[in-house]
Amino acid sequence: MTDIIIRPMCADDYRDLHAVWTNPQVLWQTMQIPSLSLDDARDRIANPPPGMHRFVAEVDGRVVGMLGLTVGTRRRSHGASLGMMVHPDCWGRGIGSRLMDAMIDLADNYLNLVRVELEVYPDNERAIGLYRKYGFEEEGRKRKYGFRGGEYVDTLVMARVK
Repeated sequence: MTDIIIRPMCADDYRDLHAVWTNPQVLWQTMQIPSLSLDDARDRIANPPPGMHRFVAEVDGRVVGMLGLTVGTRRRSHGASLGMMVHPDCWGRGIGSRLMDAMIDLADNYLNLVRVELEVYPDNERAIGLYRKYGFEEEGRKRKYGFRGGEYVDTLVMARVK
């Protein structure tokens, strides 16, 4: 298998990330929408929210995945929320695991986070399996949380607590 490089996101990644964010299979499993323009992708990368740490996975010079970790503030500064996606062409190649390894290292060894949480659609079994592998446990379900395929669907809340 080709080497997977995990590194911080940079401004030049916007074209490859746009291709990930707007891929129909990624759209189905995330809260992304297909109208994201290249300019919007460039702005999203150039202007991250406060407290956000971002990694990308690069294979053969192409960014094929990303993970964002947004640290809370004030009484929530011990926790963070996680968002991740990988291009379907690269599913099953260990990219999600490599991104999670980088996130766990950052969370545990640099940010001293106690809690990392995420939301995932209940039918995204591949992602749920990955999250469980890294110690995430289901904490609850938000009913009719997202709109997908013409209907409201639930999402699971999962967290890793040290």
